[in-house]
Amino acid sequence: MSMHRKTITLTEQQDDWVKGQIESGHFGNDSEYIRGLIRRDQQAKERLAMLRQALTEGESSGTPKPLDISAVKAAARKRMKANN
Repeated sequence: MSMHRKTITLTEQQDDWVKGQIESGHFGNDSEYIRGLIRRDQQAKERLAMLRQALTEGESSGTPKPLDISAVKAAARKRMKANN
């Protein structure tokens, strides 16, 4: 994977935060920290896209049926007994 050099500008507070993260051992240097932030942002966007897709699928899956909470509880109790 090729690397590209970027120049960013941080406030003093932001720079102190990044330095603190490095000093605490969470990251080796500024670049690792920034790449970590980008990865987390990408993962969050992917999770959001998956959630939206699931909502869309749920909305288009047909007419909703009433929830029988007693049946849900009974099924949960049955699973708990089976696992014990």
